[in-house]
Amino acid sequence: MLHQGYWLSEFISITSVINKARGQYERSFLLSESDDNDLTYFLHAQVKVIQQAIASLHAYLERKASEVGALQQRLEEMDGLNHRQLALLRHALRHSGFRYTVLSHQNSHGMSHQTARSDLQKLAARGLLMAGKDGRREVFRVPEDLSARLPG
Repeated sequence: MLHQGYWLSEFISITSVINKARGQYERSFLLSESDDNDLTYFLHAQVKVIQQAIASLHAYLERKASEVGALQQRLEEMDGLNHRQLALLRHALRHSGFRYTVLSHQNSHGMSHQTARSDLQKLAARGLLMAGKDGRREVFRVPEDLSARLPG
């Protein structure tokens, strides 16, 4: 499927579907062998497996989209955050463990050094980033449990 340009097939997992219905998978082999190696049984079983795997992928994507929407809603409801801090938190939610510096935040939003530093320090004071040092440079790291730290 990948060779034919179905790039989404890279993200489907047939192993779990096959393991759940191991007997049907093995039966398709036996039927193929007992009918002069006619692969129709096996191909039919594999199509069912792929359909179930695609349905599982869709369910997973819907669940994740719902979770992201809920997190986005929680972010929008937070008081006292400016648009730069909200943008940083959106990025941080997708990149756990990411490290921000005053300079990187300053360059991302085209603001003064002091404004960038103040943005990051306020997020750290709220427990949404973890402040630290890398030599003399101030570094602000995304905590692993950032989504749990958001209010609501």
